Amino acid sequence: MNTTQELVKSIVEGIQEKKGRDIVVTDLTKIETAPGAYFVICTCNSPQQVDAVTDSVEEFARKRAGDKPAAIAGRDNCVWVAMDYGTVMVHIFVSESREHYDLEHLWDDAGVEHIPNLD
Repeated sequence: MNTTQELVKSIVEGIQEKKGRDIVVTDLTKIETAPGAYFVICTCNSPQQVDAVTDSVEEFARKRAGDKPAAIAGRDNCVWVAMDYGTVMVHIFVSESREHYDLEHLWDDAGVEHIPNLD
């Protein structure tokens, strides 16, 4: 497993640790104009859960993949937090924001993996 895949795996585990739901991993590696290699997208029930998932992703990525985000945006309101790991962008939404922005459908030719919810 390469380091980007290890990072994606640790991000997914961090999301699952705090019960983030409807996780999607979008593979953008074959799209030249994409802003990175992968998007990891999930839904949370509240801004408080968005904040907790953000902390968990940061911790899991640091401890398991040895990686820290270059930037984190959206923590002030926690309805959509974007975490930039360079090759991987993490998008943590409350459900209304996720439905509105519909990020997983921006690139129709991207590979999409749906991660089953743990409960």
